[in-house]
Amino acid sequence: MPGPGAHMMYTLQVGSALAKVTRGRFSPHHCLVYALNAFLGPDLGSFVEWLSSVLGVGRDLGSTFMHLVHDPFWYTVLLGFPLCVLYSWVSGTLLRSGFLDSLSAVPLNRKQCLFLVSAGSLSHFFLDHLFEENGNSKMYKWILSTGWWKGSAPIDTDSVFVIGLLCTSLLAGFVYINRVKNGKSLNSKSNQSLLLISVVATLYCLWCGFQIYLRDPPRPAIGEEADLGVIIFLTIYFFLPHGLCILSMNQKELVQASNQLPL
Repeated sequence: MPGPGAHMMYTLQVGSALAKVTRGRFSPHHCLVYALNAFLGPDLGSFVEWLSSVLGVGRDLGSTFMHLVHDPFWYTVLLGFPLCVLYSWVSGTLLRSGFLDSLSAVPLNRKQCLFLVSAGSLSHFFLDHLFEENGNSKMYKWILSTGWWKGSAPIDTDSVFVIGLLCTSLLAGFVYINRVKNGKSLNSKSNQSLLLISVVATLYCLWCGFQIYLRDPPRPAIGEEADLGVIIFLTIYFFLPHGLCILSMNQKELVQASNQLPL
């Protein structure tokens, strides 16, 4: 299982990269809240369980708390509001004391902190699901189960046609959206590209699910590949937390106004 060092290094590296490409809109305050909720975050339940066992009191309560909190979604549902209030207050305190820099000169608000709490929890389980229990975690087993491991996968002409059509549509649509004489803004092109990818990914997953779970007998969706599990896992535990980090960024206007203040 990944330890605190792996969780914190992963999220701080992601946060530092976002801070660089966004030119400060993702500030050190964002990085700190994001990393703390990936490092300590859902493991609060494990810590409470350990503490109750050491003290010899409240073991059942500690175990219940661990099972409730050590979850990618229940962590945010149960602790999201109190934590976002706490982190927003801490951000303001650090900023006023001059202890932690922020180009916007504005502390994180509760909405931003809630996004970062949720992103930290999901990023925590991104590592946990892949590298815990000697590769026998339920999530990892499910991902692999969407592949075909009963000998060589039979060639399915339907799958070749459908997957070929979807991939061709994705590439052709992306090129069409981002063609030279489109005349639309970069932001508009990015939104259209994301919408195209989402639609194709949804159709791709529906086809895979139909082949694996609705056909009798089941057929390999894409040869031996476990694309259904991989796509869903990456959507929830990789792209979603990074999207939440982007949603939590400071407004460009705040950063620009701060940069124009006299020294």
